[in-house]
Amino acid sequence: MSAEPVTGAATAETLRDEVAARVHDGQRFAGLSAGLTPDGVDLTALLAHDGTVEPLDVQLPPMATRFASLTPLVPAAFWYERAIRDLFGLEPYGHPRPDPLLLPLEDPSAPLPRPGSPGMPDDLPPDEFALPRVVTGPGLFTIPHGPVRSGVFESVEYLVETPGEDIPRLQIRLFGKHRGVEKRFEGMTPYDAVLLAERVEGIASVAHALAFAHAVERLAGAAVPRPAALVRVLHAELERVANHLDVALKLSDAAGLAVATARFGTHKERVLRLVGALCGSRFGRGVVVPGGVTAMPRLAPIEILDRLDRLQAAVEGDARALMATPSFLDRLRGTGRLDGTLARSHGALGPVGRASGFHADARVERPYDAYPHLTMTPLPPRAAGDAMDRMKVRWDEAGQSFHLIRQVVQELRESPGDGACAAPVHVEDGRALGWAEAPQGEVLYLLRVRQGRVVRCDPRSASFHNLVLLHEVFNGDILTDFPFIEASFGLSVAGAAR
Repeated sequence: MSAEPVTGAATAETLRDEVAARVHDGQRFAGLSAGLTPDGVDLTALLAHDGTVEPLDVQLPPMATRFASLTPLVPAAFWYERAIRDLFGLEPYGHPRPDPLLLPLEDPSAPLPRPGSPGMPDDLPPDEFALPRVVTGPGLFTIPHGPVRSGVFESVEYLVETPGEDIPRLQIRLFGKHRGVEKRFEGMTPYDAVLLAERVEGIASVAHALAFAHAVERLAGAAVPRPAALVRVLHAELERVANHLDVALKLSDAAGLAVATARFGTHKERVLRLVGALCGSRFGRGVVVPGGVTAMPRLAPIEILDRLDRLQAAVEGDARALMATPSFLDRLRGTGRLDGTLARSHGALGPVGRASGFHADARVERPYDAYPHLTMTPLPPRAAGDAMDRMKVRWDEAGQSFHLIRQVVQELRESPGDGACAAPVHVEDGRALGWAEAPQGEVLYLLRVRQGRVVRCDPRSASFHNLVLLHEVFNGDILTDFPFIEASFGLSVAGAAR
């Protein structure tokens, strides 16, 4: 494997036009990022097509203050361009609503992080009133929901603009949790940086570590040993099961089903304990490294299969009971419907997209590690786009994950590893893109290395790509539907608030 080629565009306008033309021709818009270089600022658009993700670049001059917005032609760029504005101070002219997303500042002249520049910025106090109301009129008011809420929830504030019950507009404020992730990567070695990648989105630690490691391995031209590739899939699929059980838990809790909440909480805990027994970390951290894994599983294959059989039987039994509970189904059916046309045009990822009839799965489109050699059971089509189908997709995927894990463990049982857990990795200077399929959907890492150190790392989670769609799914729903819609998306704020 080799690093991604750099395809250039003459100006921001030509980049905009080329991306729009490619999306119109059926390619999927997968992201937009910026980064400082010695010659100015690079804009990089990512397009998925034909079994790869291709970066398209344009270099802006060092003193550039704005660029041509993609959003009017490619609406999926809406949040990406607002994030670039916050981090780099580049105005996306033509953007329909370029208000702050990640860094609303009390002092507009405060220094910005500008990832890729030397040093760290000063403290950046946010302006708590940065997002104005848009829906106005007699009897309309705004309900601030968060950033601190009862229960275990990440820091995010939803501003619900409503006349009382209906939700004509929702604003999402992420900046309560800016962590400076992209700046933290700078200057790290790849072996240190993978530890940070695991913590970008904690509930998808394995997927983020995989996407980062794949980028490093592309630069190094390293091939992962077969046993290590199997162990990677083992942990990735256990992570998927744990996340899908967490969604079932939260939806059960929102419906007031105490027994179901307790049962799915127990099942999730059993998955996490199995992961902990396999590697020493309940979240699978410390397993994936560039070139392979740190060690083989600590449990014998026969014990893994025994635990897996008991876990799957219990999960499937409780899932059947939950999906036969009328009071639960009534709250999901037709709730938070994401139109299939919008899902396709936006490139909705993971279960959110698949429940609306749009299928994008990196394990299938761009298989990695041991996935090319495993049999993935086909999943039934889902297209209603509501919270019900999002839950059904997760049950489908959990069954698929159990099937994949069983194949992996059986192969490890028949052909135990010879101790070669990782291949040597000698990282060359350059840029590469890595990917993995997280429980939330496709994760991308755009990595640039110079003299063995990370100079730029831009992680793009499925949570960031999908969270903006919450704006679009409240038509016809009311305030009491909010917890069901949010939980059914199954996203992580940490993956969006970088």
